[in-house]
Amino acid sequence: MFPILFLAYVVAVKVFKKTTPNGKVTVYLSKRDFIDHLDHVDPIDGVIVVENDYLQGRKVFGQVLTTYRYGREEDEVMGVKFSKELVICRDQIVPSKKEKQDTTSIQERLLKRLDPNAFPFIFHFPQNAPSSVTLQPGDDDQGKPLGVDYTVKIFVGDNEEDKGHKRSSVSLAIKKLQYAPLTRGRRLPSSLVSKGFTFSQGKLNLEVTLDKEIYYHGEKVAANVTVTNNSRKAVKNIKMYVVQHCEVTMVNAQFSRHVASLETREGCPITPGASFTKQFYLVPLASSNKDRRGIALDGHLKDDDVNLASSTMAAEGKCPTENLGIVISYSVRVKLNCGTLGGELVTDVPFKLMHPAPGAVEREKAMLKKGKSIDRARYESFCYANDDDDNIVFEDFARLRLNEPE
Repeated sequence: MFPILFLAYVVAVKVFKKTTPNGKVTVYLSKRDFIDHLDHVDPIDGVIVVENDYLQGRKVFGQVLTTYRYGREEDEVMGVKFSKELVICRDQIVPSKKEKQDTTSIQERLLKRLDPNAFPFIFHFPQNAPSSVTLQPGDDDQGKPLGVDYTVKIFVGDNEEDKGHKRSSVSLAIKKLQYAPLTRGRRLPSSLVSKGFTFSQGKLNLEVTLDKEIYYHGEKVAANVTVTNNSRKAVKNIKMYVVQHCEVTMVNAQFSRHVASLETREGCPITPGASFTKQFYLVPLASSNKDRRGIALDGHLKDDDVNLASSTMAAEGKCPTENLGIVISYSVRVKLNCGTLGGELVTDVPFKLMHPAPGAVEREKAMLKKGKSIDRARYESFCYANDDDDNIVFEDFARLRLNEPE
């Protein structure tokens, strides 16, 4: 009996729900995080349930809004706003204008499970829609944090331009995220730099190589550092950082933050003619950067499962400079300190920090065992493999995420 119950728990599908303040309309969403796979984006699929005889000739509308805040709210003066709010898609849900509504498998299961007053809806993110990013505010910052966020709004009204009454409206905050490819590849990012010194022969050489190009959140970033000193200067110490680079495209601003650091004197001083090789480990985590202003996160500040913002990926054939919103990238920075007169030798090695695609870890293990290539599997087929209607678990949308796995 126990193995059967355990299996039922594993394949259960969690559905999030939220009800309007007057209790007349309930919205069900299949998930809160929607994944950009570069070649397609998960649709925002859901179902609404309307109480009998409530509408009285009125209609139910839905829309997806995005807010892009690129400046502090307290700096807005004389009507100048540092934010853009756009309705990226909208539709009339009840009664539907479409003759035939396409539904996903989870919607079909919800329609069977819920009462006859259930109506499906589906929204699609437009092409080039930026990923959700929140910049962590400082202690003295007031107002809403900078970043890009998305909201699904369902309301009752007479037409699409009607803003709806607060008691008959419901808003659900969602996130648009990117996952890493199913295979991480075998490319090893590396950098080799040299530094010469005035009135001194020979050069100081630094080579840094990472053990992979794509790291998952929570993984150790392993950097192999090789120093060859052919100069007459000595290396006093070695500093290493994981640097998060942010580009705010709206105002063409760039800034960087250290999200992990390490300083060591191991092997130092590296005297003229000597060499040094060692592998160092750094772990960039959001939990290690709490309350630090300007750190980019991939979710809402109140979420307990928030991570550092993932690297921004561009679809194949698309120029990375065309990315919108807040563009995130990462690099490992290594500094060799040669004293006050010698200065520093610095190099950066770029890498990607992302969420693993569902099944990616299992696929990597299978590849190591069987040595076979694997094809890309779509996220939706992974999540909705079981069609048993009894395996749907409803959860209040407003509940905080407490240590849930992504």
